[in-house]
Amino acid sequence: MAFLDKIRLLANADNIHISTHAFDRLRANGISSDDLVNSLDSAELLEDYPDFHAGPTVLLLHHSQNRVLHAVWGLEKGADEPLVLVTAYEPSSSKWTDGFRKRI
Repeated sequence: MAFLDKIRLLANADNIHISTHAFDRLRANGISSDDLVNSLDSAELLEDYPDFHAGPTVLLLHHSQNRVLHAVWGLEKGADEPLVLVTAYEPSSSKWTDGFRKRI
């Protein structure tokens, strides 16, 4: 199973943990975790970090509530669940091009 498919499966099963960092970023930027979860089926894979030291993660592009958002989702190293929301933010056009798909 592809990692993005696994993320969607875990999210659909509501098997999600929101990290403290992600919780703080969501609150500070007025982002709803429900909006991120509900937009996962149409989210676009931007970057894949299968060998990240804390466990495999991906950076996804979300479109939700007329906003463009980036979210990092992953699994803790050696774990199959829960899905972890690592961070989320509204990308800046000064750091991203091509519809917020490529880093400058």
